[in-house]
Amino acid sequence: MQEYINMWKNYFNFSDRTSLRGYWMAVLFNFLAGLVISIIVRITSFSVLSSIYSLAILIPSLAIIVRRLRDAGKGWGWIFINLIPLVGQIIFIVMLCGKPIPEDGTPVV
Repeated sequence: MQEYINMWKNYFNFSDRTSLRGYWMAVLFNFLAGLVISIIVRITSFSVLSSIYSLAILIPSLAIIVRRLRDAGKGWGWIFINLIPLVGQIIFIVMLCGKPIPEDGTPVV
């Protein structure tokens, strides 16, 4: 849960790094939060709630992806590999699972 909280605390932080565990735990809790919101929307039929959450999570998700790519030794431009159908997403997930590359003392968030 701490990684998910760190994701929200570093809302606009695109310059540091995020550990492999930190990234995937934040993704897991983000998925669980989306699942809970989806259940609430089905029960209450308040569909705007899922749209609000999607917009709220957009910037922190991009920030944590950029930090994770930096930790794996890649630049932020590698996000655009997702534009290649199917193969791009597979390559992107493999990059996100990559081992951390030691950098010039950049802190890991």
